[in-house]
Amino acid sequence: MPTVEVAEQAGTEPSEDVVLTLPNAVAVLDGATSLRPTERTGGWYATELAAALRRRLELRSRLAPSPGPGPHADSGADPDLADSLASAIDEVSTTHGLRPGSSPSTTVSILRWDERTVEALVLADSPIVVFTDSGTDAVTDDRLHALRTTDNGDYRQRLRGGGGFDERHHDELRAAVDATGRWRNVEGGFWVAEADPAAAHRAIRRSWPRSEVRSALLASDGVSCGVDQYDSYRDWRELLVHARAESARAVLERVRASEHADPDGSRWPRPKRHDDQALAVVEFAPDD
Repeated sequence: MPTVEVAEQAGTEPSEDVVLTLPNAVAVLDGATSLRPTERTGGWYATELAAALRRRLELRSRLAPSPGPGPHADSGADPDLADSLASAIDEVSTTHGLRPGSSPSTTVSILRWDERTVEALVLADSPIVVFTDSGTDAVTDDRLHALRTTDNGDYRQRLRGGGGFDERHHDELRAAVDATGRWRNVEGGFWVAEADPAAAHRAIRRSWPRSEVRSALLASDGVSCGVDQYDSYRDWRELLVHARAESARAVLERVRASEHADPDGSRWPRPKRHDDQALAVVEFAPDD
């Protein structure tokens, strides 16, 4: 049976990251922070969607027949991950009257396994990294990042110049988010869980034979930045080694220390001084 260690830390209270753990799956959701007053935040949406997703990920364990002899002893099939996510998005949207384009949103990353297969689904920028016998396999959705890199006049330039996280920064950040928002869940843009169930089928998918998988990491971007942006870790394997040697919590603290060393964002321009952090470390025993 795989073991799962989870660590979470808020950037500003309350955290909008949500981690969902089940006997055969782990999910990380990172609710998008609203920069304007709103009753329904990204954290609220991530919590609601996680609850709807839990019911669907638990469905297999309730419906699968008991193990037994014969070729049809386990004829139940796991519901497709994208179908399950689409159904969960539809439920939350219908229940709360959410409309595409004006709904809160969240990233969704799901790792699920059975006795034969490990599969991953990543929608928006919360990566899953799987360590196999042949190396490291990072499942990432870079479409939002690609949009950001095409914008050369955003708030990052001011941060690089020493402007810091002041009120003008927040004004420029709001303008940047508004501009990026026009590309949410449209062709040529980026895809994220919001109020359109079809977005689930735009997720990045990957699978591996269970016998080849040794470990996996699921991270919100408040942790993945320690590999992708800061100098906290040289690569994902170094991060895994640190988590094993100390703890998942120690990983969060090292990434947060990098942010403390750059309090005005001039070295590593970013939306917030400190982001919410969520990390799940999944270890598959050799005899699983």
